[in-house]
Amino acid sequence: MIRPAKSEDAKDIVGIYNHYILHSHATFEIDPVSEEEMRNRIKKLQDEFNLPWLVLEEQNQIIGYAYATQWKARVAYSKTTETSIYLHKDQGGKGYGLPLYSELMNQLKALGYHAIIGGMSLPNETSRVLHEKLGFKKIGEFKEVGFKFDRWIDVGYWELVF
Repeated sequence: MIRPAKSEDAKDIVGIYNHYILHSHATFEIDPVSEEEMRNRIKKLQDEFNLPWLVLEEQNQIIGYAYATQWKARVAYSKTTETSIYLHKDQGGKGYGLPLYSELMNQLKALGYHAIIGGMSLPNETSRVLHEKLGFKKIGEFKEVGFKFDRWIDVGYWELVF
């Protein structure tokens, strides 16, 4: 079941996200996120920006989430958004990402967004494949813009235009 995230989902979401913070270059955050901080992030995107934050549940367990954020603050960017998706570390490769991310794209299109940006640290074959399955096209790559785990990390950007 895919549904909007609720405040009480923050505990499960940080359980998923903090794994990536501590063990992956998928996010450039370094310190684990608290439940309170995650609740604030969810509330801000849903309430202040009217952007979707979705969770994927299976057997009453949140196994993934996807959300959209403001791309840039300038008004002319108001129809562009950046998206993210994370699955529980044990749920990758099981086909959960496509329906979750597809629903996010459907909601963004219904809200009138025109361009969707997907940024990812490289290499990230799983994320690249998911984005390209949904029609995203690679538009650029920045070399060595992130530094985590004592190494430089490249970042690529993919775009979907409705």
